[in-house]
Amino acid sequence: MRGCKVRAVIVIMVGSLLAITIGCNETPAKLILTEKIEKLTEENDHLAKEKNQLEVQLKRVESENQQLGNQVRTLSGLPADIRLENLYSLQDVRLTRYTNLYDKNNDGQKEKLIVYLKLIDEQGDFIKASGAVDVELWDLNKEPADALLGHWHVEPGELKKLWYYAVIGYNYRLTFDVADVVEKFEEPLTIKVTFTDYITGKVFKLQKVIKP
Repeated sequence: MRGCKVRAVIVIMVGSLLAITIGCNETPAKLILTEKIEKLTEENDHLAKEKNQLEVQLKRVESENQQLGNQVRTLSGLPADIRLENLYSLQDVRLTRYTNLYDKNNDGQKEKLIVYLKLIDEQGDFIKASGAVDVELWDLNKEPADALLGHWHVEPGELKKLWYYAVIGYNYRLTFDVADVVEKFEEPLTIKVTFTDYITGKVFKLQKVIKP
C-alpha cells in the first residue's frame, strides 16, 4: 500500500515536470510567432503607404499629361504664320549698375558677388524668362592662366527663385560666395555673364567692370 502511494507521488511529480517543460518549450515558439506577425503587420502597413503614394503620383502624372496634351492641341491649332518670336519677345538682357562685390557681414571683406540681371521685352518692360545663366569673375591684370577667379552656373529651376524687386525695378538677383577667390578687392575686376534663353535659343553675352 505504501509502495503504491510512493509510485503515485512519483507519477504526479513526473507529470508536473513534463507540464513545466512543455510550457517552457512553448513560450519561445509563441514569442517567435508574435514577432513574425508584428513584422508582417509593419511590412503590410509600409506597403499600403507606398501604394497610396504611388497612386497620388500616378494621378499627378496623369493630370500633367492631360495639361500637356491640351497645350499641344492648342499650339497645333495656331495659324502657320505665327512664329515663336511673335509669341515670346525677350529682346535684351542687361547688368545693372548695382552689380558688384559686397561686404554682407561687415567684417571688412567683400565676400559676396551680387549680380543684378534685367530681362527686357520689345516694349521695354522687365520680364521673366526660362533660361540658364553662366557667371564668370575675372582679374584681367593677372596672367591668362590665373585670370579666371570663379565660374558659376545657374539652371532655370534655380533662376526662377531669384526674381527680385528693388528700387531699380524687377530683376534677377544672383548671389555668389567669393571669399575663397577674392582676397582683397583693391583693383577693378571684370564680370562676364551669359544668358541662354531656353525658349528661343538666343544667347546674350554681357560684360561689366566693377571697381572697389
